[in-house]
Amino acid sequence: MPTSAPALTPFLAVDTAVLEANIDSMAAHARSLGVALRPHAKTHKSAEVARLQQGAGATGLTVATLTEAEAFAAHGAADLFIAYPLWLDDARGARLRRLAEDVALQVGADSVEGVRRLAGQLAGTSAEVLVEVDSGHHRSGVAPGTAGAVASAAVDAGLPVAGVFTFPGHSYAAGGRRAAAADEQAALAEATASLSSVGVPARVVSGGSTPSAEYVSGGVLTELRPGVYVFGDAQQWELGTIGPDRIALTAYATVVSHAGGRAVLDAGSKVLGADRAGYATGFGRLLDHPEARIVILSEHHAVVDLAGGALPPLGSVVRVVPNHVCAAVNLADALVAVTPSGMTPWPLIARGANS
Repeated sequence: MPTSAPALTPFLAVDTAVLEANIDSMAAHARSLGVALRPHAKTHKSAEVARLQQGAGATGLTVATLTEAEAFAAHGAADLFIAYPLWLDDARGARLRRLAEDVALQVGADSVEGVRRLAGQLAGTSAEVLVEVDSGHHRSGVAPGTAGAVASAAVDAGLPVAGVFTFPGHSYAAGGRRAAAADEQAALAEATASLSSVGVPARVVSGGSTPSAEYVSGGVLTELRPGVYVFGDAQQWELGTIGPDRIALTAYATVVSHAGGRAVLDAGSKVLGADRAGYATGFGRLLDHPEARIVILSEHHAVVDLAGGALPPLGSVVRVVPNHVCAAVNLADALVAVTPSGMTPWPLIARGANS
């Protein structure tokens, strides 16, 4: 555990040994299932992490937005999937077309109107569409049995269809990981059959989240898209997806006060993010004090209850595990890679790329 600040705190630090072990482990899991791995880069937003993932066998990257896709393409990514039902105006459509001319591109869609609009911008490129289906998260996505109608509309509009995808986001519910994986399998099987019924083969059947990945059995899936696995976070720790030994990213924070018999840190919601799931036991955790919980979170401070443990000394540095690592990373300008030989800044090339 760090005992003094190596730089001005707070900052987000990555233990590169743990990071690389996480990357290798998920790559091996995908190989054991016989599926491709296309990790979600919205978690890390880093060219360095993307290169490690691709070096371990990732077939491409998943991104959430057009701006993220452009950022990774500018740093050498050649195969990208925008896993989001885009709605294009002319300006965004022109950007998407330029991207499709530079990289192998797949985009998500979940409506007839959406694919027609995509086709109007992407005609003549090699871009493909994947139809999004709802497997139980109830966010975006069509009912699995109606996926064929969206695929048929895409084909009629001249837009090639690669297959179907889903996000089993209800795997983030306490005790829901195994059930979400089963729901995903069933929904994708039904969606694949729906495409087949209109004469559209599903070459790509894409799913997976970090919480559900353990329970994926292969079967209908051809591709996994987990994201958080690279870093881990307090949500995954509490869900039982990982243990503290697999948490690669923490916020280094200085103990600035012992007011009220608790540790007060100089990292608040503007560093850690403010997400707190209903099952979460705090606003974050301390990696080296497993029983401790952040009980109060303000913009620039975190108050930690050490659960009877000794308070870290004033001026000492602790490692804070954010509840939701994707949100924390999006607030930073860079990560600090921690290796045995020292610390190196890793710029976040897609920081704030939310559009």
